Amino acid sequence: MSETTTHQPAVLAEVPSEGTFLTFDLAHVGAAAHVLEAVKRLDARDDMVLGLGEPLVRGAGLAVEGLRGFPALAGPSVGVPSTQGALFVFLSGGDGGERVHRARELVAALGEVRVVEDVPAFSYAGGRDLSGYEDGTENPEERAAEVALVAEGPGKGGSFVAVQRWVHTLSALEAMSPAARDHVIGRSRDTNEELSDAPESAHVKRSAQESFTPEAFMLRRSMPYGSTKEHGLVFVAYGASLDAYERVMRRMAGLDDGIRDAIFSYSRPVTGGYYFCPPVRHRRYDLAALVASGG
Repeated sequence: MSETTTHQPAVLAEVPSEGTFLTFDLAHVGAAAHVLEAVKRLDARDDMVLGLGEPLVRGAGLAVEGLRGFPALAGPSVGVPSTQGALFVFLSGGDGGERVHRARELVAALGEVRVVEDVPAFSYAGGRDLSGYEDGTENPEERAAEVALVAEGPGKGGSFVAVQRWVHTLSALEAMSPAARDHVIGRSRDTNEELSDAPESAHVKRSAQESFTPEAFMLRRSMPYGSTKEHGLVFVAYGASLDAYERVMRRMAGLDDGIRDAIFSYSRPVTGGYYFCPPVRHRRYDLAALVASGG
């Protein structure tokens, strides 16, 4: 990476107190090239993450090595849907009104796009999920750049991101005894200590990044969202590739050994998308990783 090319700062930044997640589709089939030109003209702000989806890249006759569409998965009584978007944006910080105006300006600048997800999110109880359990306990913060950023090639400094919106049924979790709840996650809600007797279905067992070969580390930057009507977690995981996330998700869905993650007892994903977050050069998005498609 040259001195003037770097990663998008908000990729590695800590989770803010507030933010908004946006997903866009193309307004029509022929819009991809025009939208990519609009992306090139955007100011690459430090408080924003922008990711390109495979439909946008492919629609312009281009490809990014390692970028693919999000796979729909079906495991034992589990559905993991794909709602692959053309473009993903995270607006970090500021107050809610400011982010509304930033989002409106972005939509106008991009032009031929359609907003399909617009989700205000927030931090809760010092980094906890709405379930009350700490989120991101095993995040590799000391290795964040190594884990999250592409190390070489034309996409150097870029990052891949997996984004899912999960909807919680907290009443199902609250109906359990404290011990049963802790066994769903595999940690104590009070102390965050991992349970020595956690079952194989516990979330910590299904998603233990160091238990994969090779290890499946990713940098998670998830945030709770919602209201009394619908609430849950926007799950966000950055990586130097999409492989680590996909291996973890397959195990959670029970596709490795038939054991589904107990987290599905009170939560379910309703969206899923993969995106490439290009590096930045002179405050513009560097699209050098986009090359002519072979077919």
